[in-house]
Amino acid sequence: MKISKIILYNEPTVPEIQIEKIKEFITDTCQIKVEINDNFFKSLEDEIFEKIASTRIFDLKNQFKKHIPTQEEIQIEKENQDTTEQDTMTLYDGFELRNIIAENISITDNTLHIVFTNKLTATFDNDDFRYHARALISSNPTIISTTGMIEAPAKPKQYYLDLMPNFSEAKIEEIKEKYKGEFLEYHDPRLSDIVEGYVLQTIMYYSTGDAFCENKECRLFNSHWQKDLFYSQLENKKLCDRHQEKLKGIFT
Repeated sequence: MKISKIILYNEPTVPEIQIEKIKEFITDTCQIKVEINDNFFKSLEDEIFEKIASTRIFDLKNQFKKHIPTQEEIQIEKENQDTTEQDTMTLYDGFELRNIIAENISITDNTLHIVFTNKLTATFDNDDFRYHARALISSNPTIISTTGMIEAPAKPKQYYLDLMPNFSEAKIEEIKEKYKGEFLEYHDPRLSDIVEGYVLQTIMYYSTGDAFCENKECRLFNSHWQKDLFYSQLENKKLCDRHQEKLKGIFT
């Protein structure tokens, strides 16, 4: 589908996104109009906050089952609290959350809505029958989860092996320090550049139905490891020839 305008919804708890820089990146890359809106989750009706809380996942090994939220959970949504660095992380069903967003924004032809959020989105995989964290829930609207960018791609294998004998808080911090720089952390300044790749993936998905490239030399590469994410989005930082031509065709 053709895109004539993109609307970005900011996530102020993650200033590293640098929303104005993302707007400039899209404008320069695609030469289309970009508009910035406030955080989608800031001011909603109470019943919508309740619906959002109902998308929380508590059983990773079974498909989505609507959750009846507590008043405390609804209140957390109303206050738009950042719970990403708490010991127990909340997961939301990405497709259910996307549907709620879609019901509450005005979607017109040729306008792509991209919602940034710190909520950790996940989808159920029928191949291994369990939920997996996702950075990107593609469609219109698209969700880009900054927490998913940090948590979904795997850290170095040795990091997990080092953790296995001891999960104490002190040991976790010691191992994090040992591998510092080899994976994204919260408020990581590299998030801004990496977001650009996810934005390109969602533009390509909306336009062609295919978000990813199998070529590691392409910014559309679907990185399952942090090291691959760093290579495609920070070191290489460009599209392969095939997708560069495809992108040109979308906006000409």
